[in-house]
Amino acid sequence: MTKITAEHLGRGAFVYIRQSTADQLLHNTESRRRQYGLADRARQLGWSSVEVIDDDLGRSGGGIKRPGFERLLAAICEGRVGAVLAIEASRLARNGRDWHTLIEFCGLVGTVIVDEDGIYDPRHPNDRLLLGMKGTMSELELSLFRQRSHEALKQKARRGALFLGVAAGYAKAGRDRIEKDPDQRVQDAVRLVFSKFAEFQSVRQVHVWLRDEGIALPVKSHKAAEGRCIVWKLPLYNTVHNILTNPIYAGAYAFGRTMSKVSVENGRKRVKRGLRRPLAEWDVLLKDQHEGYISWSAFEQNQRVIADNATGKGATVRGAVRRGELLLAGLLRCGHCGRKMYVGYGGKAGRYYCQGALVNHGTERCISFGGLRADDAVGAEVLRVLKPLGIDAAVNALQAQTGETSAAQRQLELALQQARFEAAHSRRQYDAVDPANRLVAGELERRWNEALQVAQRIEGEIAGLEASKQAPLGEKERQHLMQLGSDLDLAWSHPAATAATRKRILRAALHEIVVRIEGDHVEMVVHWQGGDHTALKLKKNTVGKHRWTIPEDTLSLIRELARQMPDRQIARLLNRVGKPTGRGNGWIEARVRSFRSHHGIAVYREGEWTERGEMTLEAVAQIMDVSVMTALRMIQRGVIKGRQLCKGAPWVIKVEDAAAYRAQNAPQHPLSADPAQQTFAFQ
Repeated sequence: MTKITAEHLGRGAFVYIRQSTADQLLHNTESRRRQYGLADRARQLGWSSVEVIDDDLGRSGGGIKRPGFERLLAAICEGRVGAVLAIEASRLARNGRDWHTLIEFCGLVGTVIVDEDGIYDPRHPNDRLLLGMKGTMSELELSLFRQRSHEALKQKARRGALFLGVAAGYAKAGRDRIEKDPDQRVQDAVRLVFSKFAEFQSVRQVHVWLRDEGIALPVKSHKAAEGRCIVWKLPLYNTVHNILTNPIYAGAYAFGRTMSKVSVENGRKRVKRGLRRPLAEWDVLLKDQHEGYISWSAFEQNQRVIADNATGKGATVRGAVRRGELLLAGLLRCGHCGRKMYVGYGGKAGRYYCQGALVNHGTERCISFGGLRADDAVGAEVLRVLKPLGIDAAVNALQAQTGETSAAQRQLELALQQARFEAAHSRRQYDAVDPANRLVAGELERRWNEALQVAQRIEGEIAGLEASKQAPLGEKERQHLMQLGSDLDLAWSHPAATAATRKRILRAALHEIVVRIEGDHVEMVVHWQGGDHTALKLKKNTVGKHRWTIPEDTLSLIRELARQMPDRQIARLLNRVGKPTGRGNGWIEARVRSFRSHHGIAVYREGEWTERGEMTLEAVAQIMDVSVMTALRMIQRGVIKGRQLCKGAPWVIKVEDAAAYRAQNAPQHPLSADPAQQTFAFQ
């Protein structure tokens, strides 16, 4: 008895076609032809309406979303399907959920399933049992295949012999070994990335520098037309990041650096691949397997720097060097709650503050203090420690300036060598062809011209670099640089030294700074990169104080001088003694007047000296009928009491002191019998 009835033939026959991967689509063409051939078999079995569903070509049947399979189930539920045709059960589903759902729906609406072995009606118990066993065996077979292949891969990886792909800068040497790419241009480009990262300490800055200089990096091409070869392109950020984070460049073999994460969304399996795993969770890590571009210790240091730069990843890290004048951004940690401190700018001035407790718990901020005084204190301490290294830094700078060709020019020279080789190769091809064969000779001539144009363009870029190259340092510049090396304080405050440069110096020397506020002092514990610690203690500004406030001694001096002289003379005296304003400017009469008004200091009045019973040095000399220098020597010897606020300020002598001295030392007889005798005033 046939299982195909008129009811089945009255509906349509659906042919489900699927291949699991894109590689199967490319190479397993015969399997695809066999599946499309099922449409002819459906017509032979009596169906006139045959529909082919091939939406799932290149999709796995292991449970991921398959629009073609969903369309097939929808058609079955609508009662439009009389038969489902497939080569085998594995084409329909590779997991129990989809397979048993298909069987259940087919049994409900009376749809038969046809494969190469026979015709099955899910309403019959025997056929349903056989279909269930086929689905179970297909699922088990897939699991066994996957398990065996994974174990074989892991076993080969444990020996360090599994190379699914080789990074740019390396080439396979045999089946289970790699070595550096023999192309010197490729090697120099990879080394350049690591050297620039050691200089900039930022992946982003290395990427920007390479793009600005127009330096291309080697990347692996996986296009079918080009094959697996090296192509040169201006780098993307991911290209630079992958070079700096791949352990292969440190001479290590690693396997299992990424993993896949499976989740269920809308009832379907969703696989996220390429998720990075921590180094401790890698399946295989074999160090010193081949020649590296950097050492393993340098690789680990690079990973720490990259991790510290990842400010937005939720970790408490220092972060990369950012814009802003404050120097300790990213280095400060709150000593009260242990959280990272932030920077806030109000105008040109900035403050450091901890708001972790406010963000996480809604409580008040821990601490906050001005940044300029803290920057000055830490900068001075770093300069004190690094001062013995200043001469070495100057010598290294001279060697770098007078050393080999710049990195950009070196890359262009290697590119020019390769371009000239390509041009010579194109010329040899053109010379080898018969000139009469214009179909071939014309194409080879075009390639030759293109190669010559590339070489000419690179020569122009090299000439441009040579023209813009700075002249070597002369003897005067060399001596100036050595002087800066011996005086780091001058180099630190030099106008050419930017805040970014100072930040890099601090980050190279310091690991972090733990800050606490106790009373009116800021207490800092500086943790150096080598493991040492230094304690610093700063006094906080009181209320109303700011960075432009003049010192207390200058305020007291102006308060006293205002009782002795007018504002114009006060300004002259302050400028002579080197007492600038809060902003570092010189004094003028208007500034002294404004300062007095702000601090409530009364203006000088004529006659104040007399009211207080005080005299100037000149007045005392006139009363005593001696020279000014004689009166000054008398004050210095203590014969007459007098006081002076600062050097250059007027001497103040009490009237009673001068009168008492004159009374005690009055002459007992006249200097001359002649009352008209004049005295000599010696200068």
